[in-house]
Amino acid sequence: MSQISRRGLLKTGVAAGVLAATGMPLRAQGTRGGNLRLGLAGANTSDSWDGRTHSDSFMIMMAHGCVFDCLTEVGADGQLKGELAESWEASADAKTWTFKLRTGVTFHNGKPFGADDVIASLNMHTAEGAKSAAKPIVSSITEMTKVSDSEITFVLAAGNADFPFLLSDYHILMYPDGQIEEAIANGIGTGMYKVESFDPGVRATVSRVDSHYKDGTAGWFDSIEVVAINDSSARMNALMTGQVDAVNRVDFKTEPLMRANPNVNIFEVTGNQHFTFPMLTNLSPYDNLKVRQALKFAVNRQEMVDKVLLGHGAVANDHPIGPANQYYAADIEQNSYDPDRAKALLAEAGMDGLNIDLSASDAAFPGAVDAAQLYQASAKSAGINLNVVQEPADGYWSNVWLKKPWCACYWSGRATEDWMFSTAYESGVPWNDTAWENARFQELLISARAELDSDKRRDQYTEMQMLMSSEGGTVVPMYANYVDAHSTKLTNSGTIGNTFQMDNSRFMERWWFS
Repeated sequence: MSQISRRGLLKTGVAAGVLAATGMPLRAQGTRGGNLRLGLAGANTSDSWDGRTHSDSFMIMMAHGCVFDCLTEVGADGQLKGELAESWEASADAKTWTFKLRTGVTFHNGKPFGADDVIASLNMHTAEGAKSAAKPIVSSITEMTKVSDSEITFVLAAGNADFPFLLSDYHILMYPDGQIEEAIANGIGTGMYKVESFDPGVRATVSRVDSHYKDGTAGWFDSIEVVAINDSSARMNALMTGQVDAVNRVDFKTEPLMRANPNVNIFEVTGNQHFTFPMLTNLSPYDNLKVRQALKFAVNRQEMVDKVLLGHGAVANDHPIGPANQYYAADIEQNSYDPDRAKALLAEAGMDGLNIDLSASDAAFPGAVDAAQLYQASAKSAGINLNVVQEPADGYWSNVWLKKPWCACYWSGRATEDWMFSTAYESGVPWNDTAWENARFQELLISARAELDSDKRRDQYTEMQMLMSSEGGTVVPMYANYVDAHSTKLTNSGTIGNTFQMDNSRFMERWWFS
């Protein structure tokens, strides 16, 4: 049994021409039983079991790691391991990949899982009219060949050393071939839990599947009830009064009161989550580089970290690569608060001031409205008048993000640099929330993806971070720690994942009642 980290992936397997990871991980034995009650933010009335549309925490947690499985999984320790894939290996150029699938796995409706399901599930993301954030990942596959029911070969348009990591993307869920519409309508997956009820934006209940392939390694609760509580204060109160057993996105203003509660534990990990203000650079005035640069120098980043995160994070530098990434460039020039420089940049753009709207809601991230108002205050000294538009929480991701010219947003970050860049900044991808076009950046993106020399790859990713920081269309003022909370009745193996909130969004599989 072996486990491949991203660092090991680059240094060993691919460079040698073969990359493999097999088996399920050894982990602490949990205690079976009980009904878990979760109170989660990030729910919308438009939610569905279509993984292509998942964009916020409620459905991300309900899907992968609960009702559905992916081919691979990033463990709590950051190691990549198989989920529905049992093992994989690559050609010397990382262009051809062969995956062996688990046998004996069935969907919740009894249909056996196999290679046909993998092909059908991946094709969903490139189907005509499909709006999937995982389209860039799947569209890089030029050929999928079913070797047998339990083996499949992928040929990529170009080598990609990160390909097995990408297949752990929470959008790329496995659905039953020929029954995909039914599976989306009813939530039919291969996960440890099957759907009992689902009221979008309100509540979901699931029960544990018997004789599951993960028995003894994950999925300890008999049943789970997940309640949508988008209001931060109500969510914290639900935990402190024992109405739920765990919540995500701790309200930092309430944190001292929660820490004083003997029945509550707060767990915090540092990852790549970052809070952003993306602007659509194909619209005026954001198509003007000087305007974008002025906005980068008009924000007091440290003030946001102090007042919005209350110290639970760090100053960021207008790019999405975080301190937990392998090629994080910590030493590039920092964009700092400089209203005089911002004013001078506006003058170079032929403007003596700027009046613009900034859409925000705490649905974007906890404290987003406060952050926008701090931005409004700091920008005044630069002659920039920000009109903060407080948007409704419900429907924020469908009605505001990607639609309003400038808004608040959050990104959980990704385990690899290419995964993050290709999800949100590759030209033409569905979740490119800045529409920023830069020929050199796109050239480096393609080149770094197939580069197997780690030092060369570092140089390429450093240049990409520099380009985004100085010219890109998003202001990234801060990295935010993942801060969640749970009842003292719950425990886990001792290692908490930092790829996404709530233990890599797999809390329902990895925790149990103590």
